[in-house]
Amino acid sequence: MNAEATNPASPGPATPTAGAVAPTAPRRKARPRIDLRRLGRAALLGPAARDRLPDAIGHVVEAHRAHHPDADLDPLRRAYLLAESSHRGQMRKSGEPYITHPLAVTLILAELGAETTTLTASLLHDTVEDTDVTLDQVGEQFGAEVRYLVDGVTKLEKVDYGAAAEPETFRKMLVATGNDVRVMSIKLADRLHNMRTLGVMRREKQERIAKVTRDVLIPLAERLGVQALKTELEDLVFAVLHPEEYERTRELIAENAARADDPLTGVADEVRKVLREADIPAEVLIRPRHFVSVHRVSRKRGRLGGADFGRLLVLVQEDADCYGVLGELHTCMTPVVSEFKDFIAVPKFNLYQSLHTAVARGDGQVVEVLIRTHQMHKVAEAGVVALGNPYAPSAEEQTASDGERADPTRPGWLSRLLDWQRGAPDPDTFWSTLREDLAQDREITVFRPDGGTLGLPEGATCVDAAYAQYGEDAHACIGARVNGRLATLSTVLRDGDTVQLLMGQDPASEPSRKWLEHAHTPAARIAIQRWLATHPGHDGSAEAEERPETDRPADEGPVVRRTAPGPATRPATPDVLVDRVGATVRLAGCCTPVPPDEVTGFAVRGGVVTVHRAECAVVARMKSGGRTEIGVRWGDTAGCRVTLLAESFVRPHLLADLTEAMALEGAEIVSATVEPPDRQRVRHTYTVQLPDAAHLPALMRAMRNVAGVYDVNRAQSRPPGA
Repeated sequence: MNAEATNPASPGPATPTAGAVAPTAPRRKARPRIDLRRLGRAALLGPAARDRLPDAIGHVVEAHRAHHPDADLDPLRRAYLLAESSHRGQMRKSGEPYITHPLAVTLILAELGAETTTLTASLLHDTVEDTDVTLDQVGEQFGAEVRYLVDGVTKLEKVDYGAAAEPETFRKMLVATGNDVRVMSIKLADRLHNMRTLGVMRREKQERIAKVTRDVLIPLAERLGVQALKTELEDLVFAVLHPEEYERTRELIAENAARADDPLTGVADEVRKVLREADIPAEVLIRPRHFVSVHRVSRKRGRLGGADFGRLLVLVQEDADCYGVLGELHTCMTPVVSEFKDFIAVPKFNLYQSLHTAVARGDGQVVEVLIRTHQMHKVAEAGVVALGNPYAPSAEEQTASDGERADPTRPGWLSRLLDWQRGAPDPDTFWSTLREDLAQDREITVFRPDGGTLGLPEGATCVDAAYAQYGEDAHACIGARVNGRLATLSTVLRDGDTVQLLMGQDPASEPSRKWLEHAHTPAARIAIQRWLATHPGHDGSAEAEERPETDRPADEGPVVRRTAPGPATRPATPDVLVDRVGATVRLAGCCTPVPPDEVTGFAVRGGVVTVHRAECAVVARMKSGGRTEIGVRWGDTAGCRVTLLAESFVRPHLLADLTEAMALEGAEIVSATVEPPDRQRVRHTYTVQLPDAAHLPALMRAMRNVAGVYDVNRAQSRPPGA
């Protein structure tokens, strides 16, 4: 089975035409798919001696050895004998012996490359539920791993998918999946075989099972990377829920198969020639689209050309060869640059890696091309199933201190899901957020400043990034920089953005109820809702978004001006030496120079010399106006008055914390102005008196260290027109 072009291999669930498939290019050493539905009891059970592999699982063994040539087959033989004897006399609704079902499920997994332990558990997956076999017997005969998997699948079989039972039972199902992804692998294969044989059931039951498969199991298959199962399940669900559209799509595929000329064949030959001349060993295959994919393309593009019914797949040995193939194709053919995607450098959240590109034919048709290594292709089809037994280490290493099994193959999204399901305040909240998450089938990758990455759903914001990176510690997030520029937490992120999250140090930091409007991930929504539920009556920083300070008097306007208390004495100023006898010195208020600033002076009326910082905008204006500079320099007196501009995000008690930090550095606040907040940011202007100008750098550092403050600078005058 393949990731993008798999069609149902056996008759469909509801209609006689559901089994029609698109033509496929021949594959090397391809094995014909075995349709277990058409094998009679004699062929299944066969005249086999009890000391050798029964004929019934010969097909499973053949598929298993193709992936694991050195596998020990004894567990499979013993598992089959136990399953067959236990299920003997049981029949499926289709009239077949029941043993055909675990055999078919195991064959599906064997074709995907599942290891022996998974196949053994698959053969036994219904024995504890439907026969007299106990879990203890399974453990005694096959070991703890098989027992664990059979137990997990048995619990999933008990899940009631009815609407009333969905939240809590499905939560339990995901916990079982998170503890061992092989449990869900068996469940997905089990559902696939049941969907293949769904036609024997009543129409209403077909639709109910198909809807659950569409809403829950197909998204899970996508997230586990098991594209081979996902695409076939999609087609089978399509046939049940949309039979008319399915039939029209089937006719489109049949018409294309009858074409005398296939543009994909010509392009495939041209690609092979290009790669031969470039001396790049590669296998070029035509990958027909599956039914749902063809249906989506037809709705998007209208009339379909021959190239729209499939893609080219180029398989190579090494990662570097993938980029070599890409370079040759873009050099020798006309690339469609907008179609290029690199999922090798940045893999998708479900382990998928590949290069995607497209080339244009002379007739205007565009041919999509997938480029990957053979190992990438295996993972693209089978996802976590292709990664083998994740529990190879010793028994001591298999279990974490809290009893949860440490699974190195667990996708990151599943780890996150397990985290936030524990924090969900109630099953209904868990279920609603899960459904939203499963409905998001596209993910973006954003980069952290340290080079790490975060996988987020399309449409995620800085709020989502904060909770993805910091968990509940993100309550203290006060802002973000996106691609180096300050951004609000509501900013929607794009694929490839670099996000630096600005975290406050105040333990009293609170999330805002408004953050829920910008949260798209379950992790963010659950964490915020949980905090709000445990802090009734609090609205977090939403209050701070409405005004710059919670301790502002009610009668104050939006602009706050405060003057430090005390007698109105003339403040001390630093000593300035001037190259003009008898001149009176005045420090310019536009740039408030202090030692050790580089300064210059200009004579004004009344014999006064104003002293400016050398980089002050007024200096350039006075020079251009013909004013003569007067030499000035600092003397020994260090006291000074300076104006500082602080920029911060809004939060409660910020002004109190900031002024306290300034006081601890010995600064006397002469005046303070706080402007109205703009997009959750606020600007503060402080004029302070320092006993020693050497304390200025320490003062500015102390102000920057206050939670919520992201920048502090000396006030600068603006040139005219700025």
